This record gives sequence, structure tokens and C-alpha cells, in this order.
Amino acid sequence: MERVIELRVAEAGQRLDKYIAAEVPDLSRSLVQKLIKAGLATVNGAMTKASYRVEIGDEISIRVPPPEPAEVWPEPIPLDIVYEDQDIIVVNKPTGMVVHPAYGHRSGTLVNAILAHCPELAGINGTQRPGIVHRLDKDTSGLIIVAKNEAAKQSLQRQFKGREVRKLYLALVEGQLEPERGIIEALIGRDPKRRKRMAVVASGREARTEYRVLERFPGHTLVEVEPKTGRTHQVRVHFAFIGHPLAGDRVYGFRKRKLELERQFLHAQTLGFKLPSSGRYVEFTAELPGDLRGILEGLKVSRV
Repeated sequence: MERVIELRVAEAGQRLDKYIAAEVPDLSRSLVQKLIKAGLATVNGAMTKASYRVEIGDEISIRVPPPEPAEVWPEPIPLDIVYEDQDIIVVNKPTGMVVHPAYGHRSGTLVNAILAHCPELAGINGTQRPGIVHRLDKDTSGLIIVAKNEAAKQSLQRQFKGREVRKLYLALVEGQLEPERGIIEALIGRDPKRRKRMAVVASGREARTEYRVLERFPGHTLVEVEPKTGRTHQVRVHFAFIGHPLAGDRVYGFRKRKLELERQFLHAQTLGFKLPSSGRYVEFTAELPGDLRGILEGLKVSRV
């Protein structure tokens, strides 16, 4: 069913797309821009551009079409499967792959690939996220677990909730990080100014990240990171908060790029948990992918 939203501007000056996104928090700015371009968001009954600066008294009408169908279709996308049994699949996710379908990403996701590999997963955890019990950002590579049945899903969810799952990441951060070992504890929540980002905020949720320095380079530090909680963008937000954002991070990092990186230097290298079937603790490791290895090799050469 189509949704209609009516707004009346009380303060002038903002771009139209930014104004609507701020006034209607469940609409992302990118979605608002698409609605404006399609003529579904008008000002005083007329179509305009996203860059239009709103004026006091402007009457804005927004028509939001019903959501796209929730069906997710299997796609024969190759998977790097590290481990598989009757209950779970551990996949080494490549950078650039979205974990589950969302607006703008209806295909090419890990879920699409998993459904082709295991069609029976369609009934687990809903059609949008069958078997998915945790996630990685699109541009973060590394290990992720998928449950193949309801019992396995519940077992893994209990382990994640109880903080029994061991997750180790490799990250390259800007600058010389001190001390050699450290703990970052800072509450994380939605950024009140930029709703698509997370931030350290007083109203946020508990978040704890531990790290140890592995190697130092001119201008950068390679660290092993163990997040003890699982907040959205936790590792990226925490290191940016202490002044050492991840190299290549276009959202939380420095504007001036020091390395030729197409994504943030973050790789989920190790994943340890108890197998749902037996309760036996297992641990899996995924090697650093080629793009990140190349960055380290370049830094080592420049250090000589």
C-alpha cells in the first residue's frame, strides 16, 4: 500500500533531499533522492530537484511506493566454503558482497548464493535472511557462519548473545597506535546528525573492542582486533573515535587517502564457536585476501 507523507517547512535553507531525510528518519537520503527524481516528492505541487533549497511555508508531499516483493531468488554465485556439515556453513565472504538483500541490493548477495547452494534454507529465519545469524559489512571480507536448520540457528544465536563466539579481525589503522595492547570502551549508537552512520554517543549501547599491535609501518599500524560486543560498524567507529581510523574507510576515515585502497582494510580472519551438533569448540581461519596483502607488501617495501 502506498504511503503519503505531508510536510510543511518551518526553517529555510536545507537541500530538499536532506530536509526530507531528517524529517522522516525511516527514509534514507538515497531513497529520498530516487523519489524526488521519479516525481514522487513534490514541493508546492510541482516537481523539483534534490538540490532545491527549501523555504519557509513550502508544502512537501512524498509518495512512498509499497516495498518490493520479499522473495529472494537463488543465484549460482561461487562460494568459498571453509567448512560445512549438516547444520552450518562457514563461508569466506569476498569484499563487495552484501550479506542479505535490502533496498538496492536484491541480487548478488550472500543469501542469494546460499539459497542456490542449499535450497532448503528458504524456510530458516525468514525469506530475507535465511540462516543468517550475524553479518559483515559489504566491504569487509572474511568468515561468516550460516545456519542450515532452526536448531542450529538457535544454538548460534545463543552463543552470539552469550558472547561465546571468538571473532578476530585484521585491521590496518592510520598512524602509530599506542599502547601495544589496548581496550576501547565507548557507547555506540546512531549518529544523530548523519542517520546512516554510527557514532560514539552518550545514548548508545555498550561496546568493547580489544586489540594488539602486530606490525608497524610509516604512518600505519597493523592490528589484531577482537570485538567483545557486536555493534554495527563497531571496529570502524571505535578506531575512528580514538583518532586512528581504518585505512581506506570512506565513511569514518580521513578525507585524504594515504593508500590506494578501494575499501576499508578490515578482514574477519578467525571465527571460533561450538558446533551445534556436538558442542565441540572449533576455530576457522581465512587468509588475508590479495588486495589487502598487496597493501602490506607495498608498505614493507617502502619501509626498507
